[in-house]
Amino acid sequence: MQSKNLNMMPTPFPETYEQWLHCITVECGIPLTRTFISQRLGVWRDEQLEETLRFRRLYGDAHWRAVVEWFERAEREFGDRAET
Repeated sequence: MQSKNLNMMPTPFPETYEQWLHCITVECGIPLTRTFISQRLGVWRDEQLEETLRFRRLYGDAHWRAVVEWFERAEREFGDRAET
């Protein structure tokens, strides 16, 4: 039976939106504000930026695409929240 404890991921990197959300907001303590989400999507969507190229080399295209999708989902879910 698989544990529901998000801290016990089977890999060192999140594999689901829920794991990623926990890592960002709880473990890293980063609030998902409109500004933060927009900034990160601006980087991840630009395939020619060095930061994006480096991420893709290190973690692979599948993980990069997943991260973009997770930020897009966060944008839908958190985008209407006021900045704090």
